[in-house]
Amino acid sequence: MKKLLALILALVMSLSLVACGGSNNNAAEPAADNNAADETETPAANDETEAPAANSDVKIGLICVEDENSGYDYAHIAGLTEACENLGIDVATQVVFKYDIPEDESCYDTAVDLAEQGCTLIFSDSYGHQSYMLQAATEFPDVTFVSATGDMAANSGLSNYKNFFTYVFQSRYVSGVVAGLKLKELLDNGEITDPYVGYVGAYPYAEVVSGFTGFFLGIRSIVPDAHMDVQFTNSWYDPVAEGEAANALMARGAVIIGQHADSTGAPSAVQAAKDAGATVYSVGYNIDMLAVAPTAALTSAQNNWVVIYQHIVEKFLAGEEIPVDYAAGYADGAVMISELGPEVAEGTAEKVAEVEAALTDGSLQVFDVSTFTIDGETPTSILIDLDGDFVGETEGVVDGVFQESVLRSAPGFTPIIDGITTLN
Repeated sequence: MKKLLALILALVMSLSLVACGGSNNNAAEPAADNNAADETETPAANDETEAPAANSDVKIGLICVEDENSGYDYAHIAGLTEACENLGIDVATQVVFKYDIPEDESCYDTAVDLAEQGCTLIFSDSYGHQSYMLQAATEFPDVTFVSATGDMAANSGLSNYKNFFTYVFQSRYVSGVVAGLKLKELLDNGEITDPYVGYVGAYPYAEVVSGFTGFFLGIRSIVPDAHMDVQFTNSWYDPVAEGEAANALMARGAVIIGQHADSTGAPSAVQAAKDAGATVYSVGYNIDMLAVAPTAALTSAQNNWVVIYQHIVEKFLAGEEIPVDYAAGYADGAVMISELGPEVAEGTAEKVAEVEAALTDGSLQVFDVSTFTIDGETPTSILIDLDGDFVGETEGVVDGVFQESVLRSAPGFTPIIDGITTLN
C-alpha cells in the first residue's frame, strides 16, 4: 500500500506542478540514498534540445522529515531533483536524500554524516530540524546548511547557515478564494445556510496560523460572514488523525475542509463523506488531491520548490552569497494552486486568474490589516519574532500591511483573527 501511494503521488505531482501557471516541468523521482526508508529510481534525463552544462564538483544533501509518501516531502524531493537537473547536476551521484529523519538529535547526526560524505550544501525541510542543522553548521564552517521554514539564521552569527521558505500564504489565499466561491454557490442555491468552514492544522505554529489565516481571508473576500474552526493534530504527517479531525469538523457542520497537514487523510475523509451524501468539499496542500478526492477536491495550495532550490543552488555554484532569509511568491513563480476540481463554482478559473495577477503585481496584499479584526479592533500593530524566542519584539506592520515572510523567510503571523476559532 505504501508503494502504491508513492506511485499515485508521483503521478499526481507530475501533473499538479504544471497547473495554474507554475513554471515546473514534470519532476522525476530522485535516486535513493542507501539509508532511505524507500528506494526510488534514478530519474531520466530531461527532454531538452541542449543539455545543461555539467556541475560535477558539487555534492548536495537533503534531510526530509518524512519520505516521498508525504506530500510536503515529496514536493521538496521533486523540487530539488528538477533544480539540479536544470543546472547539470547528476542527481544519481551528486545528491544524497535522507528520509524519515525526526526533529531530534537524529537530524544532527544525519547532517554530520552528509558533511562527512562530502556534501558542501545541505538542506533540511522541517521546522524542528533547524537547531540541529545550526549545531552542525558550527562544526563544519566550510559547509553551507540551509533550513526550510526556520527562523534562526539571521541571529545565528554564522555565515554558513541560512533559512528559506515561500510566500505560501499567497497560494493559501487563492485556494481560499476558490473555497469562497464554492461556499457562495452553495449558499445561493439554498444547499446550505451556514457558511461554516473547517481546517485541519498540524501544530499551532506561526507557519500553520499564517496559512489558515491567508486561506480564511481568501474565503472572506467572497463570503464576508464565513467562519472557521481549526482542529490541530499535533503531527505533520498522520493520515488517521487528519482523517479523524476532518470527520469531527464535518460532524460539527463544516462544508469545506482546508488543511495544513502533509497526508491525504483529510481529503480522503471528505470524499468518503461526500460519497455518502454529505454536501462537503476539500481544499488540500502540497499536492493535487484529485487522485484521492476526485469530486470533493476543489484545489490545493502548493509551493513550487524548483524555483527556490534553483535560486539557492545557482548562487552557491557561482560562489555568491546566499540570502540569510530567502522567500518568493507569485511574482517569481514560487507558489501556485493545483488543477481546479470538477465541481468548483462557475467562474472560478477567471477569478483565480484575476487574483493571481493582483498578487503578482502587488496590488493585492494578503495581510492588509484593514481586511480583518482582532478582538473586534482593526490592528495597527502586530509584533513578529525575529530572534527565535517565540515572543514578538519587532513591528511587523508597515504601511498598513503585515510583512509576512519579508522580515524573515518563515511565516511569522501568529494572532488568531476574528471569525476563526481554534478547538484545541
